[in-house]
Amino acid sequence: MSEISKLENNLIIKKIDKKTLHIQITDNEMLMSIAGQFDQNLKNLASLTKTNIFFRGNSITCKGEKDNIDAFCEAIKFLINKYFLTKIIEKEDIILSVEKNIELEKSNVKTFKQLIKTPRKSVIARSEKQSDYIKALKENDIIISLGPAGTGKSFLAVSVGITMLMEKKIERVILSRPAVEAGEKLGFLPGDMKEKVDPYLRPLYDALYELFGADKIDKKIESGEIEIAPLAFMRGRTLSNAFIILDESQNTTAVQMKMFLTRLGENSKMIITGDLSQVDLPSGTKSGLRESINILKNVEEIGFLEFSDNDVVRNPLVSKIVKQYEKFEKDKGVGKEYV
Repeated sequence: MSEISKLENNLIIKKIDKKTLHIQITDNEMLMSIAGQFDQNLKNLASLTKTNIFFRGNSITCKGEKDNIDAFCEAIKFLINKYFLTKIIEKEDIILSVEKNIELEKSNVKTFKQLIKTPRKSVIARSEKQSDYIKALKENDIIISLGPAGTGKSFLAVSVGITMLMEKKIERVILSRPAVEAGEKLGFLPGDMKEKVDPYLRPLYDALYELFGADKIDKKIESGEIEIAPLAFMRGRTLSNAFIILDESQNTTAVQMKMFLTRLGENSKMIITGDLSQVDLPSGTKSGLRESINILKNVEEIGFLEFSDNDVVRNPLVSKIVKQYEKFEKDKGVGKEYV
């Protein structure tokens, strides 16, 4: 049964007048998940769409201006399709159902199609660009993804990489990141190598633990199936049967980026993520990520994806913050200068 058919079989919409809709959801478990504890999801959705709702039994009456009740209705459709795939509705989905303005057909056929099932939760593409990204992660050996924080670049890469490891399609996942932010050499930092690098890879750890659980991930790290390695330690290696993620790659030098790209071995994938508006290299040092884009942009086998502030899937306020900073940087003549 197609997603559209499932939607039609579980949702009855009746227009009472220009400012009133009656919505009936026939699956009680789905309805409870969408409504949330103490109906909080529906209350938040009504607030976001500027509508008034009355919820009783399996029926929702929505009142408001035409555009607002239409937005509420489309949001409910979005949430029903999300429930079909993941059997769970999260707080973020309520915001997403309104903010992203994804058309129903696109969300079914394209966005929801890219599903990643992990032990603790199912991950779906939350925008068309994320859908393209997940598809590229599965199909390309090298992916370079650009964009601001909150667009899912690292989170989705970790999701796909660890899923491939669990399915034994690869033998290990390697996480790496330049450590320039501290302004210190790794050798002068306290602790063993893992302890030195861990603070810089905390966002990746957060994704690992959220999706797969701390116990399972810690065992994979102990066995070497998940490797945490500073970028400098990649030199001289050939990385085969591996899913390699280089995070914050805007802080690589040109020499480091070339070294990293040439480590690719058989049956491996390289995912390079970065944000060229957040370069922390010393003044006068050119970003290796920026240079690699210009050098490799015509290599067909390499996938390039660029996210924008419209793809931010954190709190909607993050998207507004990113937009304001981009405007400021544009007015000042700084920021993105690539491709």
